[in-house]
Amino acid sequence: MSAPKKKTVIISIIIILILTAGAAAARKFFATQKITYITAPAARLDLEESVLAIGILKAFKTVAVGAQVNGQLKTLHVALGDKVKKGQLLAEIDPVLPQNTLKDAEAQVENLQAQKRSKQAVLKQYELAYQRQSQMNAKDAGSRADLESAQAQLESTRYDIVALEAQIKKAVIAVDTARANLGYTRIHAPIDGTVISIDTEEGQTVVSNQAATTILTLATLDTMTVKAKISEADVPRVKPGLPTYFTLLGDSETRYYGKLRAIEPGPVNGTTTTGTGSSSSSSAIYYYGLFEVPNLDNKLKVSMTTQVAVVLNQAKQALCIPVSALGEKQKDGKTTVRVLVGEQAENRSIRTGISDNVQIQVLDGLREGEKVIIGDSSSLPKTDPNKMPQPPGRK
Repeated sequence: MSAPKKKTVIISIIIILILTAGAAAARKFFATQKITYITAPAARLDLEESVLAIGILKAFKTVAVGAQVNGQLKTLHVALGDKVKKGQLLAEIDPVLPQNTLKDAEAQVENLQAQKRSKQAVLKQYELAYQRQSQMNAKDAGSRADLESAQAQLESTRYDIVALEAQIKKAVIAVDTARANLGYTRIHAPIDGTVISIDTEEGQTVVSNQAATTILTLATLDTMTVKAKISEADVPRVKPGLPTYFTLLGDSETRYYGKLRAIEPGPVNGTTTTGTGSSSSSSAIYYYGLFEVPNLDNKLKVSMTTQVAVVLNQAKQALCIPVSALGEKQKDGKTTVRVLVGEQAENRSIRTGISDNVQIQVLDGLREGEKVIIGDSSSLPKTDPNKMPQPPGRK
């Protein structure tokens, strides 16, 4: 082959390669990128709409057992954690002072009764004297002054006896009070319960002049009360009688069930007053929701933190889709979703029910197994494959 002819062939080959590469680049440039969809099937689930709250466990009934008399705590008959029955002896305060007070009060009663008997004897003497003076005066054998003197002595003695009777009543009351105070030195359990705290130890001096001193605290632990802090935004949605359950921080698998008994009318955190006299909230407002659960095995302890759910609605094996699949809400109350049919996406109007903020119930508009679109590749940020990432620190 001659040189000119060889040169022409080479040029032709180069032109063909350039045209082929250009055509390939044009096809790649003008080709429509295929969209990839992220879907989730409509499936049947047990769905629950509930209000969530943080709660704390309290004993169903708590009694602070105190002392009503002064003295040294002589003996403590129980220990922390002991179970006691109503009427059981819990503690004893040194009874010497109350015993002496009782003896003094009883002696005072005896003294007043002796004075009364003495006055009664004198009264009898004055009654006889008055009778004699009356008889003598009737016969004009005695003076009028002697009769009046005898009458005055008689009446004065009678009034003295009435006064002594009143003093005796007062002294008897003092005896009863002293006897009661002596009884208070022996402290008995007012309820069946468990000793959850001991505030006064043996040997300590109890002073109850102004307020009853707490010696120990009893609590009924067979039933526990849950105090759940419900947000003010959720309070209008809950009402007594709704089913509730909770789990413990250390045991998220076990559920303890109950029914909401009441919602306290006052908030957990009150309001603060400004300088102008108006009230303003200094923090979020919560209200305690109360319900009880059995605790026969005493697994639940006072002051444990609980994760509480107040169940508003439930649906068993409801047809559900993710909440993230929902589109715009229409005027008729229905909601638009995109459904993948084959490789094409189509809009569908559905009617929804309850939701747990993750899944939502579908009442109509979808069949089980249909795939709803929750995202696609068109929403992802586009990247230039030819653009190499820059080293750190370079702009």
